[in-house]
Amino acid sequence: MGYSLFRLVTMTHPHADSVDLKNLKVRGMSALRDALTSRSHSKDFAFARGDYLRSRVMVISALFLALLPFWTLLDWFMLPAESLRYTLAGRIIMALALVLVFLLARGSKSRLEWARLSAGLLLATPAAFYALVLASLPDGGYPLIGYSFIPYMLTAMLAIFPFTLLESAVLGATLIVLQLYAQFLAGDLMTAAGLQDIWLLAALMAIAFTANYFQLGLMLRLYREATHDPLTGLLNRGALMRTMEQISGDEPPLPLALLMMDLDHFKRINDSHGHAFGDDVLRDFAGVLRRSLRPVDIAARYGGEEFAAILTGADKETAMRIAERIRQQAQDTLMNNYDGEPVCYTVSIGVASLQPRERFETAARRADSRLYEAKKISRNRVVGV
Repeated sequence: MGYSLFRLVTMTHPHADSVDLKNLKVRGMSALRDALTSRSHSKDFAFARGDYLRSRVMVISALFLALLPFWTLLDWFMLPAESLRYTLAGRIIMALALVLVFLLARGSKSRLEWARLSAGLLLATPAAFYALVLASLPDGGYPLIGYSFIPYMLTAMLAIFPFTLLESAVLGATLIVLQLYAQFLAGDLMTAAGLQDIWLLAALMAIAFTANYFQLGLMLRLYREATHDPLTGLLNRGALMRTMEQISGDEPPLPLALLMMDLDHFKRINDSHGHAFGDDVLRDFAGVLRRSLRPVDIAARYGGEEFAAILTGADKETAMRIAERIRQQAQDTLMNNYDGEPVCYTVSIGVASLQPRERFETAARRADSRLYEAKKISRNRVVGV
């Protein structure tokens, strides 16, 4: 019975396996692209990743600062006297650098580049100190207890941060160069012991890269589920408001505009053609927004049949031109319902230019007022300043 059913399904859908494999391949390539670089990350996720980096850098830099006095005490027992003057100065510089990293991370809210810089400096500071210790040690085979593990520790730390694979690769290559430098000074370069250490470092790096891949993929999936409307794939209302607050904090402030959009007579579409077709209309209008807006703009489903968009770097004329393009494309759209009958829809749009440091709620009220005015006049209209 089960075998017959399997054959029936296979005969009915002969291309099901190939379609599933194709979809799996597409999803796999998309996940790899997302993990490889941040180029395909949306602006809202870039802000979120910056916050993740920021919090981790602050915690680890504070931990390093707390452990620094104990590490300094270890120097007095393990290093020769002639090296202590270098390491003591290095410790002071390292402490100042860690304070700088902490403050940089703390001030990097909504600034991904600052967060990435602080994470890079956090890893570079112990590495630079390790290089200083290696360079200042005289000949004599002094033990490097408390130091020789630094490249391995920093490699393991790569897995803590939501780095892209490219970011981790750059940092990992730097750590391998540092390890080769240590082997060169110790006379272990290209020896069996040296190659074993490089192999161990490379193995740890592969594990860290794998952790980066899965961590970033999980973050993206969870973030998209929490911030995106499942029907249209656009941002939801809460994510739009958070993104707006982050963008408005940029220095210098960019000109911003807000579009509030509402599909005309949407209830009539639902009543006449069914809620399933109404969902198709919402998805179709989301496609209109994606085609009409610029890459720097952000669209969201605000609720029901209402949508919103933030236009970054747009003056009043640009905002009105984009809004009119959206209205025209919606008007020109012709869909067929499930009975094959042609159905068209229109949209009314209210436009508001944001003042510097203006709260989202204030701008939304002004844009919503102009949307109401467009509805009151005739619908299928753009009303702005």
